[in-house]
Formats: sequence, structure tokens, C-alpha cells
Amino acid sequence: MLTALGGDQIARMSAVHVRRKNLHAIVCIKSVPDTTEVRFNPETNTLMRDEVESIINPFDTYAIEEALRLKEAHGGKVTVLTMGPPKAEKELREAVAMGCDEAIFLSAREFAGSDTWATAYTLAQAIRRIGAYDIIFCGKQAMDGDTGQVGPGVANQLEIPQLTYVFKVREIDLEGRSIQVERLLEEGREVVETRLPALLTVVKDINQPRYPTFRGIRTARRLEIPVWGAAEIEAAPQYLGLDGSPTQVIRVFTPPKREGRVEMIDGDSVDAMADALADRLLGDKVV
Repeated sequence: MLTALGGDQIARMSAVHVRRKNLHAIVCIKSVPDTTEVRFNPETNTLMRDEVESIINPFDTYAIEEALRLKEAHGGKVTVLTMGPPKAEKELREAVAMGCDEAIFLSAREFAGSDTWATAYTLAQAIRRIGAYDIIFCGKQAMDGDTGQVGPGVANQLEIPQLTYVFKVREIDLEGRSIQVERLLEEGREVVETRLPALLTVVKDINQPRYPTFRGIRTARRLEIPVWGAAEIEAAPQYLGLDGSPTQVIRVFTPPKREGRVEMIDGDSVDAMADALADRLLGDKVV
């Protein structure tokens, strides 16, 4: 159940409050290309990720930071989770270098080509195996897909509440199992409250992500990251990868370049040229 609060209630709220120990936050991150020069497989119409360098999806770094801030305010632990090809392990180690405590890597051939639905299903199955948690954090969207569907899809698979476009966590009551956040919407801000566990997708306004520390980098290098496949998360094969994806990319192409045209407007004075420009814009119904 989501409850919207009025302005007077918003004014009375303080910053983040945590009332019980052992907070467990899970952060779902994605490895995305670190360039716009990407290529697609002409047979599967999927991104050829192995040919470009990768980074943590920028929106996911804000999710990591918010989880770490809650851990620092309260204690507990942060588990980072991703699904991707073998090279995506690098992004997990970067998250650990930032301060995450544990990392889980979903990497298997059967996961390749997953759409947003299959990805959400796979992540949800992994979270079920991880066990008890309080909050799942995700970035609001991935910069390579821009759908914003995976976070809400995970919440739907797990049958837990979802709070999207979060830019502030206002209050957490772990004993009462509730959380209150502010959402950043096009028409303004909204304060909502729901029960825990819940999934939050965050916007970049929520915080400023930290850099990895030298100590964190050393920890990340030594950490043994478990790699899970379909068997480990007890996933149904028919829901995995390209074959288990309800949506398929039929064709990938580059739109034709727009041809620009420049027309110079002459006149005896600036006022004359301005009048001529205004007449032209009105005549072409631009204004």
C-alpha cells in the first residue's frame, strides 16, 4: 500500500531514521558500454558487449551510494548483484571497492540475450536465493536500454512494493517494517510510504557517489565472488535468455542523417533583417 502525504506532514518529517539493527540492502547493477561506438550482432540483434569497454551503469552508482549511506547510518551489509558476461565481474569488484560487503555474479550462457522481463526474472530468482533483505536498490534506468523496466519487473516478480524515481529516503522503520521516501516527478515532488521489504529505483539527485578507496580496492581484489547459473538460482529454462524473452528485436538500424539547410537573410539594417526573419517564420508557421 502506498500512502501520499500532504505538505504539513512533509514539513514535520526529519532525515533518515533507522530503528533496528542488521539492515540488509541489495543493489542490482548493470554493466554497460563505456562508449557510443557500439555494434550489434546482425543475427541476434543483440549488443556485442565483448568488443567495448564497460562501466557500472551511471544511475546504478547512485543506488550503490544510497545503500552504503544507510549501512553507515545503521550497520548491516550491502550485497551487490549483477547479471552479464564474464567481463562484467569487473563492475562487481568496483562496487565492492566503493564499500559493498558481498557480491553475487549471475553469468551463464543460458542468460545471454535476455530482455527486460527475462532479466527481471533471473535477478528475482537470485534474490530469492540470497534470502532475507530489507531494501533492493536499482538505478532508475540503464543508459544502454533506457527502458526503466527491470527494477519494477524485479519487484513484480518478488511481489513486493516498488518506489520509483526516489531522490530522498526520509525515514526507515525496520521494526515497524515501513519506509518513507520522496519521489521526483515531472509535476513536482511526492512523499509516499510503504511496507518493507521494498524495491527503490533512484535518480541522480539523491546523492553524490563516492570513489573507491585504496582499502576497498584491496578488499575487492581478494574477494571471491560466487558465480551462479540457472541451476544455482533454480530458474525455469523456458524463462531465460533470448528464447525466454517475450520481446524480440526484429531489426536494428542507424537512422538516416538529417540534412540541414542554411539560408542567409540579408538587409540594410539589423531591424530590417529581424523583420524579414519574423515574416519568414510566420509565413512558414514556425511561430
